[in-house]
Amino acid sequence: MNDRPSLLATHAFSNPAAVAGGLAPDVAAALLASAGDITLVIDADGVIRDIAITNVDLAAHGFADWVGQRWIDIATGESNPKIKQMLADIDCGEPARWRQINHPTASGDVPVRYLVMRLGQGGAIAIGRDMRAAAAVQQRLLQTQQSLERDYIRLRQAEARYRLLFDLGTEPVLIIDAATRRIREINPAATRLIGGKDGAFTDQPVATIVDPADREELIAHLGAASASDDLPALSVRLASGHEVAMSARLFRQGRAALLLVRLLPSAPVRETGGFDAPIGDVIEHMPDAFVLVDGALDILFANAAFVELSGVASVARVVGAPLATWLGRPGIDLELILGQLREHGAVRNVATILRGAAGSPEEIEISGVVAPHGGSQCYGFTIRSVARRLRSVPTAERDMPRSVEQLTELVGRMALKDIVRESTDLIERLCIEAALAYTSDNRASAAEILGISRQSLYSKLHRHGLGNLVSDDN
Repeated sequence: MNDRPSLLATHAFSNPAAVAGGLAPDVAAALLASAGDITLVIDADGVIRDIAITNVDLAAHGFADWVGQRWIDIATGESNPKIKQMLADIDCGEPARWRQINHPTASGDVPVRYLVMRLGQGGAIAIGRDMRAAAAVQQRLLQTQQSLERDYIRLRQAEARYRLLFDLGTEPVLIIDAATRRIREINPAATRLIGGKDGAFTDQPVATIVDPADREELIAHLGAASASDDLPALSVRLASGHEVAMSARLFRQGRAALLLVRLLPSAPVRETGGFDAPIGDVIEHMPDAFVLVDGALDILFANAAFVELSGVASVARVVGAPLATWLGRPGIDLELILGQLREHGAVRNVATILRGAAGSPEEIEISGVVAPHGGSQCYGFTIRSVARRLRSVPTAERDMPRSVEQLTELVGRMALKDIVRESTDLIERLCIEAALAYTSDNRASAAEILGISRQSLYSKLHRHGLGNLVSDDN
């Protein structure tokens, strides 16, 4: 084994013996002491025999009192294996390398970075450098890195919120490069207004989105917006044909000058699933009546069919009025319909009546649905007249109800005494029909079964329209 292995660098002195021989002992000691903040002279048993300290702060922490102590005893537990390894390396002739050793003190652990070299007679010399300044720099670097990461996370979160607001906003907005007049960003609302696919306008000249006749005026307006913030909105026609008021405001992002451009349509642009007809026009011209009411069942909107069905002079007479003024039997139908709406969210084809201005009730079917409106609930109803599909209501004694179902339908349309009279007539008619069927249309026998005279039977037959006045006595 080579008795003189390399200690530090590959380019060492070519004749170290000559260098060392030319140094006086005090000069050599001064050089070793000045090589680090602390220098330890250690014997073969690992005991510190001498110490040199150039860092006054280390002396204040009691490092000068280490003479006579084992080096391993003045280090922290996790540093002991490092000390053993460094001492073993010099015995084996391994190249020396710097290792950090922590020393406990009253004010906390002090990190010192040591390089151990072999001396004669099995001793060693350990040159140490105080690492507290470097540790403080590393700590500040770590804190700075963590701060940058937190700032980056906040920036990403802010960017995500901005992107969400930008994409979900209902107002058409474009971001334009003030120097090149090209579109940097465009939100979906603006894409729909201009008429195109997502991403089709990015990095395109902004002049392409307007009618060719308005392009020069647009470029002039954007140039003026780069110099002033108080410009009025510019009215232009888009390539899609929509008339819009365009307003631009300059802002800076980094070193780039950008323009925030808002497009304000002259008329609302509704999303109708590919159809051009506005929903309001469709509802207004529906053949069935439509009415929208608030939570208190006061009318917010009614179409022309409802105005016609209710018989009022104009829609202004309807808006704001309670729906109960026209719809349903008082205190019955509307409360039942409202209960079903609150429980199930919708009702369909409920039979009821609508009381027109003329006073005569009309048979209707009503369907409804619950819809949120401004943080509260509103109800939409479609109303269809079914009078032509139903049997006419009996209005005279000659046209009586034919069944119990028809009698129950009279509730709300007639007074109770009139319904009782109609019920009596119905029962009388049903009994006469049963007696005639039982006697095979023998009126004399039928009168006997019913316990009335034949003349009284003939009168009732005539009143109920069941026969003529010709008797069957012959």
